[in-house]
Amino acid sequence: MPRFHNRKKADRMSKTILDESAIRRALTRIAHEILERNKGVKDCILVGVKTRGVFLAERLAERIYQIEGERVLIGELDITLYRDDLTEKGEQPELRETNVPDIQGKRVVLVDDVLYTGRTIRAAMDALIDLGRPESIQLAVLVDRGHRELPIRPDFVGKNVPTAKNELVSVTLSEVDEQADAVVLRTR
Repeated sequence: MPRFHNRKKADRMSKTILDESAIRRALTRIAHEILERNKGVKDCILVGVKTRGVFLAERLAERIYQIEGERVLIGELDITLYRDDLTEKGEQPELRETNVPDIQGKRVVLVDDVLYTGRTIRAAMDALIDLGRPESIQLAVLVDRGHRELPIRPDFVGKNVPTAKNELVSVTLSEVDEQADAVVLRTR
């Protein structure tokens, strides 16, 4: 009987791996790395993958402005129609607006919250390529949790978090979740 009770308790365990201040520091570091790699922000565009990637892109743009004194363009990318799991789920996709500046010949930094299998980023790259031909596409993620199914690697990472496949990484951002910023690792 106690083993069953302990297992149930373990199934519900969660651990905060980034709190609000750690997220702020990670984004500041990523902003510096973006500036260093691109030698500024000339011809750079930050494109957030909806939903949380958009808010992270906005925060990165603000930090870049604080550091460099230059504004960087921001775009919002909906990848719904590019996902490869639409037929598996059997549900009607909810389309959201895509609003991306002209990317032709620009250096695009895709921004997302968690990198896992790579399928979301593959879909985002497909969506971007349909909008134009950027000079390059770079990837910034708040958390890289591993378990890639596609050959995709981030250029800028807030935190690498080795995970088991039965674990979930949850990101909450105050702008969308009405909770304090946090990254939490949960066991299913």
